[in-house]
Amino acid sequence: MADEHDAPTAAVVVDPNGTVSGWSEGGRLLLGWTAKDMVGRPVTDLLVGPAPSGFPEGHESTRGHTGPVPLRHRNGSTVDAVVTAQPLSGTGGRALGHVVTVQRWESRPVIADRAFEQCPFALGVYDPELRFLWINASSGRVIAHTEEQVLGKHYREVLPEFDRTLFPERDDKPYTDKLAEVARTGEPARLITVFRPRGSDYANAWATSIWPVRDAEGTVRAVANWGFDMSAEYWARQRLLILNNASGGIGRTLDVIGTAQELAMTPVPRFVDLVSVDLFDEVLRGEEPPSESAGNPDDAIRLIRAAQHSAQDGPDQAAGPTKPVTHNPGSVAARCMATGRSTVELAVDPGQGGEWAFGPGLAADPAHWPAGNPVIDASLAADGLTGRITVPLRARGALLGVVAFSRLDRPEAFTADDLILAEELTAKAAVAIDNARRYSRERTTALTLQRSLLPQGLPNQEAVEVASRYLPAGTGAEVGGDWFDVIPLSGARVALVVGDVVGHGLHASASMGRLRTAVRTLADVDLPPDELLTHLDDLVLHLASDLQSTGRFQTTGETGATCLYTVYDPVTRRLTLASAGHPLPLLLSPDGTRTTVSAHPGPPLGIGGLPFEATEIELPEGSLLALYTDGLVESRERDLDEGSAELLRVLDPGAASLETLCDTVMDATLPQVRTDDAALLLARTRALDPQHVADWDVEADFAQVPHLRKVAVEQVEAWGLEEEAFVTELVVSELVTNAIRYGEPPIRLRLIRDTALICEVSDSSNTAPHLRRARALDEGGRGLLLVAQLTQGWGTRHSTQGKTIWCAQSLTSTASP
Repeated sequence: MADEHDAPTAAVVVDPNGTVSGWSEGGRLLLGWTAKDMVGRPVTDLLVGPAPSGFPEGHESTRGHTGPVPLRHRNGSTVDAVVTAQPLSGTGGRALGHVVTVQRWESRPVIADRAFEQCPFALGVYDPELRFLWINASSGRVIAHTEEQVLGKHYREVLPEFDRTLFPERDDKPYTDKLAEVARTGEPARLITVFRPRGSDYANAWATSIWPVRDAEGTVRAVANWGFDMSAEYWARQRLLILNNASGGIGRTLDVIGTAQELAMTPVPRFVDLVSVDLFDEVLRGEEPPSESAGNPDDAIRLIRAAQHSAQDGPDQAAGPTKPVTHNPGSVAARCMATGRSTVELAVDPGQGGEWAFGPGLAADPAHWPAGNPVIDASLAADGLTGRITVPLRARGALLGVVAFSRLDRPEAFTADDLILAEELTAKAAVAIDNARRYSRERTTALTLQRSLLPQGLPNQEAVEVASRYLPAGTGAEVGGDWFDVIPLSGARVALVVGDVVGHGLHASASMGRLRTAVRTLADVDLPPDELLTHLDDLVLHLASDLQSTGRFQTTGETGATCLYTVYDPVTRRLTLASAGHPLPLLLSPDGTRTTVSAHPGPPLGIGGLPFEATEIELPEGSLLALYTDGLVESRERDLDEGSAELLRVLDPGAASLETLCDTVMDATLPQVRTDDAALLLARTRALDPQHVADWDVEADFAQVPHLRKVAVEQVEAWGLEEEAFVTELVVSELVTNAIRYGEPPIRLRLIRDTALICEVSDSSNTAPHLRRARALDEGGRGLLLVAQLTQGWGTRHSTQGKTIWCAQSLTSTASP
């Protein structure tokens, strides 16, 4: 039987009343109606719209043709046809009606139809209700239906999978809705749609255009579409987008766990549904990974699940270290780590990918797979997986762990290109994780060095009650050079010091250690604060000059460092301070008065050329001093003055515990994002009981020495220190005699009972005694040696009025001060 293209003409006999009285086989082929269907019915039932001019409707005699005329097909579709009507006459010229011939409207050669039919693009035409009117052979292969199977059926009925989006997370509109929208609005659309052809294990991406088809009057009579498979190009672009996101999303912080979490979140859900990152415990601790771990695939490997993220988690939710995991001997992960090669596992053997239009789409070409891939493992389905890619995590020749990329319920199979993407993501993350590991190690080393250089415990002294806190910078920044110290001085005094070295890292920590050691050395000489800072400034200048003279000059960490040096005397309740570019201390009186100490800070250390000035103030007993570094109060959101004002507001002079107050201050004033170290030293002053201080004026007469020995012993015994009386008598005799012999008036003797028994002799001379060992025939030279042997310590301190020689005895008596 000839098809409708070979016999496209229908012959219809219409009686004078416009009723069909004859119907040819061509009518059935062209319009689907049989003779039984049409004989006896008005011929106008074939029309979709009003009868055009020349169409036979009744007794009138018409001749000619009309076209194109839209005719109704039996399946509800519309057939554009050329209609020719010829009058039919009987004997005597009696009108018998018309003979009507109907042909499919052909405005182009038949070969053009063949071109559209054989087009490699998928082509389709649908009426405004989305019923199939025509599809070409390529479209039939894509939807796995023939034209005869779909004609007259609704699009949603034939292709229900196009009524949903393949990737709901992208908020794509279903393709069927786009077709309906074009039919409704008459506005054409171009888009890329992703769907999975029937019987395929791969998702295909199609570039499509949808446009309305209008009649001569401009009415939308149909909607048409075309598309071709651009899967290879589309998925290549998607992989590039994922890699681009990885470039900006992996390695943002120098934190091992954070980087592992970034790796776990980047490819979900656009690439896979679940990612797990397992690392060696040594990597998490910042240590070198075990080198022997990659040797034998038959050994169990113990790792830590550093991160895990699935499509069911929130967009920013990646689990951190969950539990230790053991990869058994012979497992895929163990083999990957041992061999250094990735493995792709699939639950089922995938079929060949479809090659539509320009192809090759996602064809599973075995030639693209590396050796040994993919592995078909049906046991994956028992774990709810359709596929998994396992990649060893390696950087700079070291094995850090293993990463698993898994697909859960999505049926599309992994391809060789997917393996390349997984390896690229892992390689990028491996370098970032190794950088974070190395940074963590260096940071731990710097922290250890810095903490070892800071005071491990505050010394025992009675001048002030002290508490301190030190916090390094946040994990995203290197360790800085903030430091503090509490140094007991002669005469029951104490030095409170705080400083800040410019820069971060090991160099800053080492510089801080050098400065702290230098300050302690200069404090032992008992220099006033301004002179001490002058010597410290000279030291920094010499260090920089030494480096410059060797031709290896670089700015040292000490250059630009700041330091605040204060000395408190509990006998006089006076505080003397000098600053080298460091914030001045905050002062709170016992009555609650809050002030910032008024002084003139000098330049930072290493600048040179400008003097340092000392400031002296008298403090009420119980005053609260706060010494701090700028990291405690300064941030991007507030300047130093604002932060200092906030610190002054938070300080509580009546706090029962300075330790608790330190915690309160740190919580209230530390910036949320810390980029610098922070140090805080709180001190509450004490005053020495006047009854524990005794002094006498000394005349420059050796006859005064016995009297002074006597009154000194009486005072010591009055304090209940009988066991110290003998040594006190000896040191008073020696020190007073030396002052009379070598010093200049006025001369003064002072005894102080503190945690030690202190004896001081002052005179107006600047000459200082030196300890030496007397020879056999020398008559003198044994006095200071005797003092040094009998006391805990001795020394000399200078002032503008002269010098003071002092010594201190340890207290062995049980009497309370």
